Amino acid sequence: MTQQRQIILEELRQVNSHPSADEVYEMVRKRLPRISLGTVYRNLEILSELGEIQKLELGGDLKRFDRNPIKHYHIRCMRCGRVDDAPIAPLNQIENELYGATVYTIIGHRLEFEGLCPQCSKTPGKS
Repeated sequence: MTQQRQIILEELRQVNSHPSADEVYEMVRKRLPRISLGTVYRNLEILSELGEIQKLELGGDLKRFDRNPIKHYHIRCMRCGRVDDAPIAPLNQIENELYGATVYTIIGHRLEFEGLCPQCSKTPGKS
């Protein structure tokens, strides 16, 4: 693990949000002012491939990164884009039911909930 990768991981683990690569870049620049955005992107991809973090590709939005590598679901605000963890356990029985019903090799599944975050629910406007 390189020093840059370690600092990116440390910064990501300090937040409960699901930041974009640009947001991670801004956090990391405070400790490594000379780091490039490309370096942050590459290291986030590597950390995801290593299973240290999750890369989230949600509803046409930009990629976000989750410090928690364990399979879990997310809720995304349709108005502001905020992403939070969904407080339910993964539904593994869905994958089990597909094993005999398809010729596909099931690797996993994604489930994303959509709604309005508490802040956007208070504010009238488009959803």
